[in-house]
Amino acid sequence: MAQGIESSMFNREVAFCRIYSKDAKEKLEKLFLNNRISYFIEWENRSFISKLLGSKEKNVFTIKINEEDVQRATELVKDMQSIKMRKKA
Repeated sequence: MAQGIESSMFNREVAFCRIYSKDAKEKLEKLFLNNRISYFIEWENRSFISKLLGSKEKNVFTIKINEEDVQRATELVKDMQSIKMRKKA
């Protein structure tokens, strides 16, 4: 397969948003599955300092999606308040 064709077949994965609860994560997963958006969930351990200070955030999930799906996914989640969108670079 030619280099140009091969590289155009795959798009980059980007950090789309952060979620802080399992319920919100499950809602987002169903939403993406129903709309055929591929995603990857990265679970983050809380830092020692956040544990020490008693941060309320028990779960932190970073959701990564294909950059080609960002616009469509943004429209789908615009009313979900439990999601913190990643800042664009």
